[in-house]
Amino acid sequence: MPLIDRDDCTLVIIDVQSDFYPPSRLDVDRARFHEMVRRVAWITAVADRLDIPVVVTEEDPGTSGRTVPEIRDALPHRAVTLPKNAFSVWDNPDIAAAIDATHRSTTVLVGIETDICVAHSAIRLHHAGKRVAVIDDATYSPGAAHERGLRRLAGRGIETLSAKELFYDWVRTIERANTFHDTHADLAVPPGVRL
Repeated sequence: MPLIDRDDCTLVIIDVQSDFYPPSRLDVDRARFHEMVRRVAWITAVADRLDIPVVVTEEDPGTSGRTVPEIRDALPHRAVTLPKNAFSVWDNPDIAAAIDATHRSTTVLVGIETDICVAHSAIRLHHAGKRVAVIDDATYSPGAAHERGLRRLAGRGIETLSAKELFYDWVRTIERANTFHDTHADLAVPPGVRL
């Protein structure tokens, strides 16, 4: 697969909502979940600064809440937030139309849950002819479900990579990476991302 071209990308943030995992969910590793939220917020801010379109989904927002504030605060003003009723983003006509409206053929997926909504979205987008990249450290499912979801994607030939790999695909050169970090010093870079 070629490197991911930022001029051909749409970032899709799937269901990272404030009440998706209520306190009663004892299987959720809260520290790992919050680290994933931090990475998604950072990727979102990077996408904003690189003029990469962003589509946000919210599953049953009446019950699961809205997108978490850390991510909402990082959204570009042109970002589109839409309700999601089917697990795959591609099976929601308004979301599919928003992705198609970007006129970009690569869809970068982040969010929850890796084994269900992210996996269903990746598989359906892939079968629709899109190039799909799932960011493995910016997706989450509780327990072993995260790794199972990633294995399922690998078995379907769907690309997975880290937030670090995505960033360096987007900037391509040392000079551009350094310029980005210098110009956007306000962005707290997640651990392990900088060279």
